[in-house]
Amino acid sequence: MESQAVADKAWEFHAIAERLAPTWEKRRAEVEEVAAPVREWMLRELSPGEGETVLELAAGVGDTGFEAAALVGQSGRLISSDLSPAMLDAARRRGAELGLGLEKVDYRVIDAQRIELGDDSVDGVLCRFGYMLMPHPETALAETRRVLRPGGCLALAVWGALERNPFFAIAGISLAQRGHILPPPSPPAPGPFSMAEPARVEALLRAAGFAEVRTEELTGSFKFADADEYLSLIADTAGPVALALQDLVEDDRAAIRSDIEDSLGRFAVDDGYELPCVALCAAAN
Repeated sequence: MESQAVADKAWEFHAIAERLAPTWEKRRAEVEEVAAPVREWMLRELSPGEGETVLELAAGVGDTGFEAAALVGQSGRLISSDLSPAMLDAARRRGAELGLGLEKVDYRVIDAQRIELGDDSVDGVLCRFGYMLMPHPETALAETRRVLRPGGCLALAVWGALERNPFFAIAGISLAQRGHILPPPSPPAPGPFSMAEPARVEALLRAAGFAEVRTEELTGSFKFADADEYLSLIADTAGPVALALQDLVEDDRAAIRSDIEDSLGRFAVDDGYELPCVALCAAAN
C-alpha cells in the first residue's frame, strides 16, 4: 500500500506540472527574479567549463540550464529535461527566445529516477527544486551519480522548512484549515518541504555515492503590492496550493483572501508586503 501511495503522489506531481506549465511560463521572469541567488549559487558551484556536457533535471522552463549552456561554449552541450512534456515545450520556447539552437540544447523527457543516459556521460548535473518532489529521491540521486563522469559535480536546491517560507505557508494553511487541501505530508513523503533538513540532504547524497558534500542556506523574498497580487502569483505557480486556489468557487476564494490579508499584515513594508523565503542548496562530487 505504501508503494502505491508513493506512485500516486508521483503521478499527482506530474499532473500538476502539466496543468501549471502555461502559467509557470507566463510567470517565468517573476520567479527567476526571486530565484536568482539560488541559480547563481548553483552555477558557481557547478562551474561548468568549455566543452562540457551539463544535464538539467526537472528543468521546468529551463533558465538555470540555459545559463550553464552559455558557460560551456560552442563545443559544450546542455541536456534540458523534465518529466512533464508541457514544461519541456515551455523550455523549448524559452531556449529559442535565447537563440539556443538544437545543436546546443538537447530537450528530453526524462524521469530522474530512471535516467536514460549511459554511465559517466555528463560532466555536471543541475536540479533546482526537483528532488524534493520525487517519490524516491535516493534512487534519483543514485542515478545522478551514475551518469556523472569521475570528478563531475551535482548542484541542487530544495525549499527550506514550511515555517520559514511564508509564501507557501500563508495560502496553504488557510486552504488546509478550511478543508480545501490536506496538510503537507511529513518527510520522507515527497513534497515541497521533504528535504528541508541539511542532515537529510547530506545523508541522501552520501548514500548515493557522493564523497564531498557542501550545503548552504540562501534567503530571499517575494514582494507584493497587495493580497490580490500574492494570490495571483501563488495560484499560477505553487503546485497543489495553486490548483486548489484555481478551483475555488467565488465565496470560498473570498474567505481565503480574507485569511491571507490578515496573515500578510506582519510582512507589511512601505509599498506592500515582503515575504521571506529560504532555500537549501547543495553541491556534491
